Amino acid sequence: MGDTGGGGTREHFLTGTRGRITVREWSAPDSRPRFLALLTHGYGEHIGRYDEVAGVLVGLGAAVFGPDHQGHGRSAGERVLIEDFEDVVTDLRSAAELARDAHPGLPVVLVGHSMGGLIGARYAQRYGATLAALVLSGPVIGAWELPERLLALDEIPDTPISPASLSRDPTVGEAYAADPLVWHGPMKRPTVEAFARTLETVREGGDVGRLPLLWLHGDDDRLVPLAGSRPGVEALGGGAPTAVRIYPGARHEVFHETNRPEVFADLTAFLNDALGQA
Repeated sequence: MGDTGGGGTREHFLTGTRGRITVREWSAPDSRPRFLALLTHGYGEHIGRYDEVAGVLVGLGAAVFGPDHQGHGRSAGERVLIEDFEDVVTDLRSAAELARDAHPGLPVVLVGHSMGGLIGARYAQRYGATLAALVLSGPVIGAWELPERLLALDEIPDTPISPASLSRDPTVGEAYAADPLVWHGPMKRPTVEAFARTLETVREGGDVGRLPLLWLHGDDDRLVPLAGSRPGVEALGGGAPTAVRIYPGARHEVFHETNRPEVFADLTAFLNDALGQA
């Protein structure tokens, strides 16, 4: 394990289940945090795209830790190859232990987007007793149809994610398209198979009990449609999540949407309430 950097952002390096994992930390210099936040990014991207939401969390008093998942960003591994999401959850646990070692005794919240929502849901099933709150943004959970559709094909088509599907803000798509740490190629069959298995594992894994759960979703999310995520989130929440915020017209990345001040206000209110109960 090692680390680099200083000031408000630094990088740590962990030995993951399948190679080195890079973990970014955001924190306010010279202040003791009030809680810890774990951030989990989506498929094909990297944790560096979460500077703004991390800044919101730091403003609430968090020390924020987020890994680049295996095969993503600055972490090791063949690009976008994930053969077993249980390994990714284990790597996230290592990042959580890094955070706890640095700041013992603080409550921990987990914020997961898209594929990171699937990872976050499984993390909560495995380690929910260690969490004070769970936030799922556009989560890949429930009845996501893409894996089944792709696995029925002899060859997975080379159709990368459309930047326009991410946000109504065109600068978001432009930055995504130009980002060298983002994967712009096709999905890989072992990763699609791992998605399918983990969706089933989470379906069978039970609910998270009384853990406060916030679900955020755009109603124009075409990558991870709202209707598919709903049954998965409701099952995870034991019938219903603690809080639901559906944003009219918003696309997949609500933290990068044109109404993100509203999204951040909802996130802030939920976490302040959950931490008050922790």
